[in-house]
Amino acid sequence: MGRFRRRMYEDYAHEFSTDESYNIAYRKVKRIKGFYSHLKVYLIVNAIIIISSLNSRGFIGNHFEIRNFREWEVYSTAFYWGIALAIHAFSVFGPDLFFNKDWEDKKIKKYMEREAQNKNKWE
Repeated sequence: MGRFRRRMYEDYAHEFSTDESYNIAYRKVKRIKGFYSHLKVYLIVNAIIIISSLNSRGFIGNHFEIRNFREWEVYSTAFYWGIALAIHAFSVFGPDLFFNKDWEDKKIKKYMEREAQNKNKWE
């Protein structure tokens, strides 16, 4: 925890520690921040792995070829770590990542308005 944040927390700890909604929001923000840190490390490490595989070149026969670029070992780390990252995203953002309550309400209103327009269209 940084100096400024620690000082701010100490100054306002009595106000926030009793507020349950603040504590829930704080934990949620920490989880989201942890996911984005995980994503950043994933991108950096896999970029390094793929770029280093491009640098292993050699002559095969009488033509120049980039080795290891088409081999599974280059992408296996990204693939399996990507599955773990997707699970982490699902645990942070929850099952409502795509189809949350707001989405359901919007779709219901949209279909109700469309039905009302079709009903009034022929009257």
